Amino acid sequence: MTAQRPLTYDRFVEIATADAAVVGLVLKGSQAHEGMTTDHSDHDLYVVLADGATTNLTQYAGHRTAELDLVIVTLSEFRAAGMPGFERYALARARFVLDRLGGEIAEVLAAKARLDADEAFRDADEWLDAYANSLYRSLKNDRDGQPLAARLDAADSIRFLFELLFALDRRPRPYNKYLEWELARYPLRGWDTGLLLEAVDRISGTGDPILQRNLFARVEAAARGAGHGAVLDAWGEDLKLMRPQ
Repeated sequence: MTAQRPLTYDRFVEIATADAAVVGLVLKGSQAHEGMTTDHSDHDLYVVLADGATTNLTQYAGHRTAELDLVIVTLSEFRAAGMPGFERYALARARFVLDRLGGEIAEVLAAKARLDADEAFRDADEWLDAYANSLYRSLKNDRDGQPLAARLDAADSIRFLFELLFALDRRPRPYNKYLEWELARYPLRGWDTGLLLEAVDRISGTGDPILQRNLFARVEAAARGAGHGAVLDAWGEDLKLMRPQ
């Protein structure tokens, strides 16, 4: 009896395309980001089934190998995936391999790539407060002679900063792996990508208080311009420590 060959990406796409229950195939991850694949990159594939359809492909639910990871969902589940959630960015930059719905799969992906105005405003409020909190703690620790704590809080603040900046641009924040890729192709409005990445690299490594304050000045102006002044004003006198001295 011969051993069964591992299921490859190309072979599975062929099988799924021949199944009428499949209305979409969506590739995410490194394979969907031009120039980001390595020798270790697998194929992460969403298999989208028509609501109520039956298919033998469900036997592959949870399939995971070094070559191919499969997520099998209904169309309704696919619409809801990452809305909100960690998966949103992955799907925002995913690409469809099969769209049997006349462009509907592509429209679902496009919707995940753009936060609606209310959602973006709420998220920006929350991330701005979180950024200010970590920034304040870092600067306070630096002032009080706690260099390690200052650096750790500075590094924490960068995560919240990028969540904020992408929310202000009504986009889901990319994973760290794809941050430079994303900014090189889709810069944040009003920000110089090179200068921003240089600043956060130094802040993450050194907790430089002068650089943190200078960056906060830019962030404060952008946040107030977008209508988030109330979040900052709630910090009262503590803003003095965050601003350039």
